[in-house]
Amino acid sequence: MTREHPLSQTSVKKPLTTLQKNTKKKVTVRLKNEVEYKGKMDNVDSYMNLIMTDAEELHDGKIIANYGRVIVRGNNVLFIRLENEL
Repeated sequence: MTREHPLSQTSVKKPLTTLQKNTKKKVTVRLKNEVEYKGKMDNVDSYMNLIMTDAEELHDGKIIANYGRVIVRGNNVLFIRLENEL
């Protein structure tokens, strides 16, 4: 008697793979301290450390700073949202 796992019939998306496939695209990164960065994700590693360019720092939805390049340590990240390209 074989038992199939419900996940075996659906495609499983791995977060790191999804991020790696979406480098050079716009993302929003929210940190655990509620600060957000919006910009282009240039690179991501296995620890989900990010390098972003043309980044804006937002606090309470307001831009408070512009940066050419930002490096974000993965353990500070609450979530990463891929921006839709129109």
